[in-house]
Formats: sequence, C-alpha cells, structure tokens
Amino acid sequence: MRERLGSTIRMFLASEAAGGLVLMGAAALALIIANSPLSHAYFSTLKAYLGGLSVLHWINDGLMAVFFLLVGLEIKREIISGELSTWGKRALPGLAALGGVVVPALIFLAFNPPGSATSRGWAIPTATDIAFALGVLALLGPRVPASLKIFLAALAIIDDLVAVLVIALFYTDSLSLPMLAGAGAVIAVLAVLNRRGVTALWPYLALGAVLWGLVLKSGVHATIAGVALAMMVPLRTGDDHPPLIRLEHWLHRPVAFLVVPVFGFANAGVSFSGIGPGDVMGPLPLGIALGLLLGKQIGVMLAAVLTVRTGLAPLPEGADMRSLYGVALLTGIGFTMSLFIGLLAFPASETLQNAVKMGVLIGSLASGLAGYLVLRLGR
Repeated sequence: MRERLGSTIRMFLASEAAGGLVLMGAAALALIIANSPLSHAYFSTLKAYLGGLSVLHWINDGLMAVFFLLVGLEIKREIISGELSTWGKRALPGLAALGGVVVPALIFLAFNPPGSATSRGWAIPTATDIAFALGVLALLGPRVPASLKIFLAALAIIDDLVAVLVIALFYTDSLSLPMLAGAGAVIAVLAVLNRRGVTALWPYLALGAVLWGLVLKSGVHATIAGVALAMMVPLRTGDDHPPLIRLEHWLHRPVAFLVVPVFGFANAGVSFSGIGPGDVMGPLPLGIALGLLLGKQIGVMLAAVLTVRTGLAPLPEGADMRSLYGVALLTGIGFTMSLFIGLLAFPASETLQNAVKMGVLIGSLASGLAGYLVLRLGR
C-alpha cells in the first residue's frame, strides 16, 4: 500500500507538471485567437447553446466538476495517508497556505474596499494553480529538490480545499431546497455504499452524475458535486487496490491534459482591443495582480518562516530559505482557480470578467517568471 501511494504521488507530480506546460500553451493560444481575425468565431462558439447550457457553461460547470472530483480525491488521500496525514506534516504547508489566503485578500480589499461593486472578487487572488506552478518547476529539473515540489503540491491542495469552501459559502446566491434535499439523499446512498464496502466504481460514478444534475439545479455551483462524490469514494489502507486510488489514477491524465487545458483555452481568451493603460491599472485588475504577485509571496513566506523559526515544522529536506522563497513566488500563479472564482464573482458582467482575466494573467505571469528566476539563479 505504501509503495502504491508513493507511486501515486510521483505520477501526480509528473502529470501535473507536464499538464501545466500544456495549460500554458492553451492559454497562450486563447490569447492569440482572441486578438486575431478568428476572435468572432472563438467567442461565438463559447456562447453557443447545447442542451440548455452554453458551451462555456458545459466546460465550467461540467468538465470542471471532473477537475473538482480529482481535487477532492487528492485532498482525501493526502489527509488520510499522504503528505497531510499528521499534524506535523500539515503544519508547514497548512500555515503557509493560510498566510497565502489572508494577505492576498487583504491587498485586494485595499484596492476594492468592502461595499464597492468589485469587493465580491476578494477570493480571486487567494488561489494557486498547481498544474501551472508545477509546470514551471518542471522547467527547472533537478535544481529544485523533490521535497519542495511535494511542499508546493500539499500547499496547493490545501488552497484548493479553501477555494471549495469559499465557493460553497460565498458564491451561492439562491438555493432550491427540494434539489438540495435530493442531493442530500444521493449523498446518503453513496455513504451507505461506502460503509458496506462496495468497491466497484460504477455505482459511485452513476450516482455522481445524478448528484451533479441535482446540485446544478440547487443553486450551489455544480462543481461542488465533484468534491462531495470524492469524499464518498472508499479509501481503506488495508486494500491492495482501493477505489479512490484507482479512480484518481484514471483521472490524472485526462484532467491534466484535457479538462484543465480546455478550461484555460475557453477562459483565458481576452481581447485587448480598446483596452488602454487606464483599464489595466483599474482597482479590480490591479488588486488581483498585486494580490497574486505580492500577497501570495508575502503571506506564504511570512507564515513559513514563522512556522520554521518557532519549531512547529522543519524546512523541507534539501531546501533553504532562498529556494523556499522561489516556491512562495510560484504560489502567485493563480490562473485556473482564480479565473474560475472570478467567473463566479461577476457572472453577469463581461467587462468585469475581462478585468479579472487581465489581473489574473498579469499577476500569474509575473509570479511565474519571478519564481523561475529566483530558483534558476539560486541553485
């Protein structure tokens, strides 16, 4: 079992890193097309309706539910038997992640104070895109110790958990109680399957599809269904082939090389036509960009240093403060999750969504470049 978990972690790091490089290419392609003669076809295709939902909604509510299913599986595995299984292991990435949530939110709110029309986007710069960040680390090869890659992965997983809670608590406007009751009943059936030791995956996936439909109609964002399903998939450490490990293994490559790049391609495209310096320096994109570039590195590094200096946790093996700082910079790559939260924060305003995209792209690009240079020159 221990060897299988170790293999899963190595596969996770490898697929996420390679997938991050694919994601970079998809985002760059979206920007090129959005500012080319093909822009009309690009945007009109995303707005086209299929089966009651637009293509963009199918991607953001459907495909991303699969992404959140994988996120939930990773969170559960790491907490039960992985890098977050003990308080000692959780201390450094956990407290660093907390700092990386609080400080960016405060910086954002300094530019978009509570009560303003844009304050609803406070959570946008708090996220870390694990695929993009590990993709940058992949470019550095052995210059970065494996312990720092695991630290970054654990921190980003905790970031994802916080993002899931934020989406559920702060970006749900209206609720349908009958649909919520139906979703609760499906979760109860899934829990019974888990308790009875059902190891076949198809009952969980079939009920998960029903759960997704109910959550979609309930007013809670449909991607939460993916996390709820993940919590019900069994992981018993005595099993040779636990269902959770099997499902996680099957999902890694499709999510890394299809789901996340498709999301990036569909959401990163922003037309720069008519956009001037004043638009880029507006409070919304500026708050996001500085929250990612400054807030993440300050929050993560400050919390990590305090954790190490107080003896709550040691530095990752083979790392020093400079390399830790380089990784703290990479946590400012918010991309996928930041874009996702931005769409939830401002669903009815294309203008604000474009401002979000500009802020996320600038902050993520600057963070990635700065982190790469620090790690490249430091070791």
